[in-house]
Amino acid sequence: MCALRVIVCRTMCSVSKPVLRMTIHNGSVISARERSQVAGNRRNTLRWDLSPAEIRTATDSLINRVKMVYDDIGALKIENVSVENTLNALANAKLEYVSSRHVLDFPQYVCPSKEVRAASTEADKKLSEFDVEISMREDVFERITALQNKLQDDLLPEERRFLNRLVTLGKQKGLHLSKDIQEEIKRTSKLISELSIEFNQNLNEDNTFVVFSEHELGGLADSYLNGLDKTADGRYKVTLEYPHYYPLMKRCHNPESRRRMETAFHSRCKEVNTAILEQLIELRAKVADLLGYSSHANYVLEINMAKNARNVSEFLDTFYETLKPIGIKERKYILALKKRECLMKGLPFDTQINAWDLPYYMNQVEQCKFAVNKDKLIEYFPLDVVTEGLFGIYQELLGLAFTEVEHAHVWHENVKLYSARDTETGEEVGQFYMDLHPREGKYGHAACFGLQPGCRGPDGKRRLPVAAMVANFTKPRKGFPSLLQHHEVETYFHEFGHVMHELCSKTTFSEFSGTLVETDFVEVPSQMLENWVWEKEPLRRMSRHYKDGTPIPDNLLDKLIASRVANTGLMNLRQVVLSKVDQTLHTSSRADTAEVFANLCKDILGVPATPGTNMTASFSHLAGGYDGQYYSYLWSEVYSMDIYFSRFKKEGIMNPKVGKEYRRVILEAGGSVDGMDMLQTFLGRSPRQDAFFQCKGLTKSQETKSV
Repeated sequence: MCALRVIVCRTMCSVSKPVLRMTIHNGSVISARERSQVAGNRRNTLRWDLSPAEIRTATDSLINRVKMVYDDIGALKIENVSVENTLNALANAKLEYVSSRHVLDFPQYVCPSKEVRAASTEADKKLSEFDVEISMREDVFERITALQNKLQDDLLPEERRFLNRLVTLGKQKGLHLSKDIQEEIKRTSKLISELSIEFNQNLNEDNTFVVFSEHELGGLADSYLNGLDKTADGRYKVTLEYPHYYPLMKRCHNPESRRRMETAFHSRCKEVNTAILEQLIELRAKVADLLGYSSHANYVLEINMAKNARNVSEFLDTFYETLKPIGIKERKYILALKKRECLMKGLPFDTQINAWDLPYYMNQVEQCKFAVNKDKLIEYFPLDVVTEGLFGIYQELLGLAFTEVEHAHVWHENVKLYSARDTETGEEVGQFYMDLHPREGKYGHAACFGLQPGCRGPDGKRRLPVAAMVANFTKPRKGFPSLLQHHEVETYFHEFGHVMHELCSKTTFSEFSGTLVETDFVEVPSQMLENWVWEKEPLRRMSRHYKDGTPIPDNLLDKLIASRVANTGLMNLRQVVLSKVDQTLHTSSRADTAEVFANLCKDILGVPATPGTNMTASFSHLAGGYDGQYYSYLWSEVYSMDIYFSRFKKEGIMNPKVGKEYRRVILEAGGSVDGMDMLQTFLGRSPRQDAFFQCKGLTKSQETKSV
């Protein structure tokens, strides 16, 4: 079975992971008849107060129900297979499964109770093992292939796509191979699933902090210090959560404090997760070899736009060659800034840029070259104002209206639930949760979790999609509202774009609902929407000074927008590094992960990894849905820029006609159409890459190329 992905911001180095929901009635598992009634129910019936015992019971019940459907299909006589008893039966089973998982394994990311989080994680492991079992049903595969041979020419386009996808996935599981090989693949796949869950659980439960004196935190604003807990002797406890880590790395004047923080951050779960990741690499390579693929990367890329590792390598190498001279120029400037500061402060100058120097001096580049005062800028982005502006922009652009659901059942008092309706028809399009502040045990990154698919139910009516946006923006505290850095506003806009992708989905099958598109296309819609936080009109709508409500001064706004091209070489080279780390690990049968990262970081970025650390131990993309596919962020950004500059920038960034066409062609289609076909329909031509380089402040002298 296919579980929904968690879609995450690339800058957070997070991962896509399956999350789940269970249909419960009055605290017990519902009957078959009631289940049928609920299957046609368009409402959000999610419950978030299940006890650990209820989670365990519901997990077993869900597995048994879905297994019965597969048993029935597997028992059909080959000559009797039909769309109704095979394809539609599988579609309905998949819909019930994916619509019944989320209250079972989503709590591991957000529930305040550690006991419930643990039970949810165990449910995730059990259901993931069941995913492997159900995907390896040779009897069902035989009936699917028989149906394909029998009815290929008599199916609707999405039915044909669904059937062909099932056959392809079956072959990728080795169901056309011998029993011995199938059993080996099954055993190995279960272990891969279990280890991936463990990898991310370790990160979610990590609560490391570093202690500093006030002097050691020189350069950080009072608002930052006021948000920190203190030790008994009055020193500050700085956690590794993003609202603590990134401001310190960008603004703390003390290089030793930055070194300690960077070392701790890239040593999270180092021993245990390094061992897990290196085992995962070997196991994935083993499965790929059993299936006849030359590498795990080639295995996972087969159904992506890129198709194979060679195309990805060529894509990344081309990017590297374009960015290389820009990176050299930017490093030279940063090194000069460091040398000057060391001379002024009497600090030793070691003639190199260290990992703990990079964010600090990149921040200085923005201040020196573009004069962006981030301490002043943050005062204009209180979370409530940003949310109000963001909602307004999305509503106007996509033809939607959001209203808060009163007395909603949520998992924490700070969580809110909203309903989205179509402004023309008044029809409810979907619902979404907003969980925006950090707390102990909560998922530590920014992500969109799909909770219910937006597809056709067994009764022929569209199911109501539900999604959750989970983030970790600074909490309001001691007279200060939650204030966002501009990059957090960008993250907010990006992740909410994924929420809209989930809610606008209108597919026939849950297999293609929302963000269930090719992995190297999934970021296109949200990356495209990031452009709005670099335009004056949207920025004005999302900002007001938190004290007196005054707008951002024009000169500060102009400097912010101009700073978009700051450090563009180094930032994109870092993406090339991470993409090549992923590709190197997953085109190998085994690897020293710390060494691979260190070598590529030095060779491409020109900055050595901090000795004794291993960034890949917390690179959770590699343990969940982006293994062999991290390149997708750069790949899809090329397309997203083409969409924005060719349609929205040209025809009006708040043009509702273009926005509604975008909703219809890109968002509503989900994965029911190839990404390239959607692009060509919306653009009216094949996509090109020059908009990407122009946006980044880079120009390509050669002729415009099609991607």
